[in-house]
Amino acid sequence: MPVFKLCMKIIQKNLSSMMIYVAVFLIVATLLSLNGSKVQEAGFSQEKTNIAFLSEEDSPLIDGFQAELAKTANFVEVPDETEKLQDALFFRSVSYILRIPKGFTQSFMRGEDVRIEKTTVPNSVSNAYLDLNINQYFNTAALYVKTVPGITQEDLVRHLKADMESNTPVAMKADARQDTDNGFSANYFNYLAYALSSVLVLGISAIMLVFNDRDLSRRNFCSPQSAGKINFQFILANLVFTVVCWAAMVGFCFLFDHRNMMTRNTVYLVLNSFVFTLSMSSISFLIGNLLKNRGAISAVCNVVTLGPCFISGVFVPQEFLNSTVLKIASFTPTYWYVKANNQISSLASFSFSSLSETYTAMLIEAGFAVAFFAVSMVVGKKKRMSS
Repeated sequence: MPVFKLCMKIIQKNLSSMMIYVAVFLIVATLLSLNGSKVQEAGFSQEKTNIAFLSEEDSPLIDGFQAELAKTANFVEVPDETEKLQDALFFRSVSYILRIPKGFTQSFMRGEDVRIEKTTVPNSVSNAYLDLNINQYFNTAALYVKTVPGITQEDLVRHLKADMESNTPVAMKADARQDTDNGFSANYFNYLAYALSSVLVLGISAIMLVFNDRDLSRRNFCSPQSAGKINFQFILANLVFTVVCWAAMVGFCFLFDHRNMMTRNTVYLVLNSFVFTLSMSSISFLIGNLLKNRGAISAVCNVVTLGPCFISGVFVPQEFLNSTVLKIASFTPTYWYVKANNQISSLASFSFSSLSETYTAMLIEAGFAVAFFAVSMVVGKKKRMSS
């Protein structure tokens, strides 16, 4: 099989440039394996908010309120000076400044409409939760003042303390994936898109560039080997190279994350990566038919691999990308590959309805493979006719 052997020699000659991409990929995968362990939430605990509590009066009601507030807040001592308070908010020493104005207690106990002054960091979730607690305390207190005439502050605080002690238990419900951690595998297979695409483009383009040489092409036509045998060996060499590259990179995942490699999520990730490999092989085949000199291979490789990876969610998660960018990215197989990976990694059920979107993404990837292969065959045929 002289044509097959020649293809292998070409790949071997370009092996050093391909290994650069593999090495970078493996370094990233190693870092992921060291730092990518995900801690499973076992329960829920509320974090306390740092606040500055400023009261211009002292009363049993305010003391009871401060004691209740201490359950959800950390009191930070800040001087009652405008500049110091502003600095505390700016540097996030506190995220909430609460001020009780003078005469608040007497007005409240008479049932008047009174306000607590507050200054907060904008759009803070913890502050919103603190507002709920404050409103709950004084709304409940207002009900007692309204329905129990003459109630003293001490009795009011005692009733409020009993009411506020009732809590709702929160349990974190575990799904079917609690026993496994697919975080590393999902990241690994997403980054796989860049390394695998680069290696395939470099390898297959190098083979195509040699065989598309006019002198070599004419010599092949004059050789005793039939055109059918030449094409068969040529296609076989490309397929072997493609499958070996895919199997080698998937195999590294077994080394880094062997404990989770037999989960159903990972099986579908492997299947999705194989479909993506076929599409990138077709793109590489087309690039090889279009290129005319060896110096352009590296430049085209960077554009074809880095560009889609940046806009499709490989380096930046898709949820952080603009909708316009994602629409442009949807015209590349990399986008659908990453989208399918994200869906697979979050699966807890493997029914057909759960996998329908994943299958759709894989079919689109396969469609890219068929389309690019068909175009490359037309381009290749025109080149042979012109030579």
